[in-house]
Amino acid sequence: MKAAILTLALVITFVQADIYLHNPRGSNNRLDEANRERNNANRLFDSQNNNRGGYNVGSVYYYENSTLSLEWTNQHTCGDQNADCEQIIQYMCDDRLRDGSSTNTIPDNPTRCNNYDCNTDLEFGMHEDFDYYTNCELRSRNMGLFTADRNLRGNTAEYTRQNNNGNRRGYECPEERDYYPYWHPTPWRDIVIFTTDVARCPYYLAESENVKSRFACVLPTDYINMANRNRGNNFIIPITREECEAIVHDDGTENGTTGVWREFTPDPSVGAPECVEAHWSRDNHLGNTVGGFPINYNWTIPNLPHEHCTIRIRYNITTTDYEAWEGVSAEQASRNEQVYNGNQDNLQRRRISPIPSVYERFNFSFDEAKERGYVFRQNPVVKIFPDSPGNNNFGLQLAINTNQFGRTFQDRGHSFAIRSQSEELSSECPTIHNLNVRGKRGNIVQVYPGVEYDFVPNRLVAAVGDCVHFQWTGSNTNPNNNDGQGRAGTDRSNVVLLHAQNYAEGMVKTDTFGHWGNSYPEDLDTTNTSFLGLSRADRQALATLETKQYGGEMSELDDAGTYFDLGPRKITMKGTYYYMCTRNNNFTNRGQKGKIIAQTDPLSLKRIGWPGGVVETPQTTLTVPLGTLSQAVEFRVTDIASPDIAIADIQRLAGGDDMEVNLPENQASGIKKIDPTGQLPQTSRSMMATVGIDLDDPTTTSAVILQANENNFWVFEPLETEIVDGRAVAQTDSGGYFVVSTPLQYGLVVGIPVAIVVILLVAIIALLLVIYFRVRPEKWSSAKENVQKTQMKIKRSFAKQI
Repeated sequence: MKAAILTLALVITFVQADIYLHNPRGSNNRLDEANRERNNANRLFDSQNNNRGGYNVGSVYYYENSTLSLEWTNQHTCGDQNADCEQIIQYMCDDRLRDGSSTNTIPDNPTRCNNYDCNTDLEFGMHEDFDYYTNCELRSRNMGLFTADRNLRGNTAEYTRQNNNGNRRGYECPEERDYYPYWHPTPWRDIVIFTTDVARCPYYLAESENVKSRFACVLPTDYINMANRNRGNNFIIPITREECEAIVHDDGTENGTTGVWREFTPDPSVGAPECVEAHWSRDNHLGNTVGGFPINYNWTIPNLPHEHCTIRIRYNITTTDYEAWEGVSAEQASRNEQVYNGNQDNLQRRRISPIPSVYERFNFSFDEAKERGYVFRQNPVVKIFPDSPGNNNFGLQLAINTNQFGRTFQDRGHSFAIRSQSEELSSECPTIHNLNVRGKRGNIVQVYPGVEYDFVPNRLVAAVGDCVHFQWTGSNTNPNNNDGQGRAGTDRSNVVLLHAQNYAEGMVKTDTFGHWGNSYPEDLDTTNTSFLGLSRADRQALATLETKQYGGEMSELDDAGTYFDLGPRKITMKGTYYYMCTRNNNFTNRGQKGKIIAQTDPLSLKRIGWPGGVVETPQTTLTVPLGTLSQAVEFRVTDIASPDIAIADIQRLAGGDDMEVNLPENQASGIKKIDPTGQLPQTSRSMMATVGIDLDDPTTTSAVILQANENNFWVFEPLETEIVDGRAVAQTDSGGYFVVSTPLQYGLVVGIPVAIVVILLVAIIALLLVIYFRVRPEKWSSAKENVQKTQMKIKRSFAKQI
């Protein structure tokens, strides 16, 4: 429970900075409104977002260990030099968590709830529960947290810089929302932290509630309820051990009950979150990131089955005018049990500390900074010229609103379920990819800041043998005047394979099914065309949505239900598949199409940056240590089953089908590919990634990893290799192709660098000369005499020139 340390005083922003979750469907406090604006911005949480964001309710489920592509947009830059940003994605599960059936905010008075129990009143949506909020509104606020110059109207945790009036949104605790990592126990678990300053990642990972205990003062419920009813006594739940254990509650027995300072330990099954570089995004632009794809993160659904879960993304944005982390030492950051002691002198010092952090950068004295406006205050007028003749005391007003110092934005999703896999399913589907639909009915203006329809992920790369879980949900209560096909106000989607390429456009690719340039679907009964190898029944279900509701008017899917679930289906046929939704494909303003690349080889994808990470396939592991990379890299590791496929790909990359590729004849492993194939963006040449490859024969004691990269694709060169527990391990500074070979074989088949060849030839010639002169000593004498004569001639010639 840190004090000023835990301020993630995170943020200082001078303009509104919204964030919207698109997959899973973000709510932005929306339930099922038929208008573009949400009805109640205070329904579940404080988003600070534009009123038009969010999607109507629709619940789905995900299997544990499956991969879910999270997608979102944020208004202001992240991952760029002109701002400092953190984005934290979290989830929580609770038996009573629900979306509710009313847009009204859940009451904070149990007498207004069914059976006098707001926690179980199904009318109201609820994430955090009544007891959590009651503890927050009675608990002392952490006096060390950054509050800028705001006048907080109370001293409990419901009063913060961002919520100085103590307003309530659902049962959210304002102090927990505004500061991360938070010092008090919460129901939220971290998934990933994105940051523009990855040097803070070790701190985040160490302080995450996933891995580090929290402490709190635990008091009897009836004692808290009594205090809640009698607010006039100014009772506040303390946040120090000493004050907590000093409380004695007279419960009518001889012993009574004292306050208990309790440790809340993390669930070991949750595990540490990830921390990576923030995706680059453009300022004032709720759009895609580099490459034209949405900002995204692939979340592996945890092994924590539960029917009632939700997800949230928190967004903290700042300029660098004020150092939000100033004064936070490693020692302070590690003290979880210490809290701010309320010393008034220290409090005053902390409150004025932001001012010097501005004016000292300009080498101003405090008085000069005040006079010229170089202090943090509401809409300051800064005099960029000193007072002198001709300047006329010229000043420029800045649009700085101290209400936005420490600004946090968030969006949350609707409820979803995490379900266990049966033994049969886990055996049939070792890897499950969730394929969903994002967006809502309307054109780009009508749905903004939401998005139009798309498949998520829009481009899925998977392996034959993986499974795809087709599932999506929609709504019947979109605004009736929003553009779209089919019955007004309704969302519907289906999946059909696009028709094949009509005419040649460059090289015709094999194993390619469908073409993005078409708007007509493939004939479902075509015998030589399939979709991922799915059965005809599955292809028909995806097209007609018949698994849930079939019949009535289906030309535009009007009489189908809003929800569709095919369940996981195994990919049995390799290829590149282009597919579409027949309903939402009006070329003038929308096109709902997707692509699945199904390859025969197992693969794994992961984005890794400065904090390091691991990418694993069944046979290969790429380990990138902390501090190795200077920027984030999208890695793909593939176990290539067929040498012919590897050779063809190497030839393609190297630029010639007739190029000779020297693969080892005595391979001790299959061929592996690590993308990107070029040089990694290292922080220094001494920092390397490590590749580990399983040996075909785990008893092998001597082998070497060979690598070919984009500088020399057709030549495999040896890496310094160790054999550890049945696998070959080596370090590398680049991607490319890798294979293990036994040491007696690789030297005969590997392309050897020119320098090594020259050295070997010189050594061989020297050895032959030694043998020759030993056999014919008279030739050595003659040769020696000739050398001496030549030396004399050179000396005489040199003397004449002098």
